[in-house]
Amino acid sequence: MDKFLIDGGVRLVGEVSASGAKNAALPALAACLLTSEEVLLHRVPRVRDIRTMQSLLVHTGASLVEEGESTVRVHAADIVAAEAPYEVVKTMRASSLVLGPLVARAGKAHVSMPGGCAIGARPINLHMSGLEQLGAVITQSHGYVEASAPNGLKGTNVLFDRITVTGTEDLMMAAVLAKGETILDNAAREPEVVDLANLLLKMGARITGAGTSQIKITGVDRLHGAEHSIIPDRIEAGTFLLAGAITGGDVTVTDCEPEHLGALIAKLRECGCQITEPASGKVRVCASGKLRSVDMKTEEHPGFATDLQAQFMALMTQAEGISFVTETIFENRFMHVLELVRMGANIRVEGRQAIIAGKVHLSSAQVICSDLRASASLVLAALVAEGTTIVDRVYHMDRGYEQIEKKLAGLGASIRRSN
Repeated sequence: MDKFLIDGGVRLVGEVSASGAKNAALPALAACLLTSEEVLLHRVPRVRDIRTMQSLLVHTGASLVEEGESTVRVHAADIVAAEAPYEVVKTMRASSLVLGPLVARAGKAHVSMPGGCAIGARPINLHMSGLEQLGAVITQSHGYVEASAPNGLKGTNVLFDRITVTGTEDLMMAAVLAKGETILDNAAREPEVVDLANLLLKMGARITGAGTSQIKITGVDRLHGAEHSIIPDRIEAGTFLLAGAITGGDVTVTDCEPEHLGALIAKLRECGCQITEPASGKVRVCASGKLRSVDMKTEEHPGFATDLQAQFMALMTQAEGISFVTETIFENRFMHVLELVRMGANIRVEGRQAIIAGKVHLSSAQVICSDLRASASLVLAALVAEGTTIVDRVYHMDRGYEQIEKKLAGLGASIRRSN
């Protein structure tokens, strides 16, 4: 298995570009199943989860052509196999995103339950409940969800018991081809939901309210092809800002969307970093002074993103004082704590809250990645740890970060990949 070897103690300086958002590209690729015409997607990141989704589209019968470094042309002329087999999607948590499109387009779907990171339950029951309200018949057995709607889906009002990003996206895709109007209440407001809605609008869908807690969809008979550019990855951009902050560096992230980073920027300023926007699509962090500890709680957008919690915790190990990090989204997202403690961090976990005492001197160790964002936190800690840290099982990081070692090296980090 690949690993990173990181020599700590280097201050990061320079510019780094954010790739397209993995969490926006995944539903965009799934949406290509809704039309028999070609869809051209730009800024598709080259990460493992995207490769898995592309393999899944090909399995259903779609043709897929990569053009250049980040453009993909998808043509799902016919749905040959309305299924997402375990063998294809076992490493990806987003397999449920094809459930709605397949039922809406083919009238049936046979989809494996989500795999991927062991950070907590993914509420696929909300997907299933919503599809049932739209008229689908749902059964579940042997690790698969079976859905059928031979007479098509019918619009209705769906109230999510809890906010779910993938559930909102899945139901929105199902509803665009349903008969009549669908209203999604308590919908997710994440930028990735808005980006998917923008793609669907280009394909001929009728959607209002994306980005608010209520989304209205009026079904249409068919969707057509479209061309769309994926939004910047706010989690990758945030990770680079945190990398600049933890090393006392001066880092500018380009090709990003500052509005999507509001909660993180507020916390970085609170802990003593200087944040500026030198130009459109750019955010600069300068952390030349001492860092102050601040408390943080993850929340649905526009709150602090759970996908940046682990990286922020690494930063707090280098801040003066006591900080409290509370995780409200996933019940098992402190798996990185034990590895950070092995590097010298002073962290105590009490239920869904971690208490971090800083500033501490981190030292190199051999650590193991447990999930995608935990991997990033260990890399950030290694950047300031004394000695050479070995970060093992970085295939987790490859699921969501495009060539992160090359991007960090471009900022001056001493990082190399080994197998």
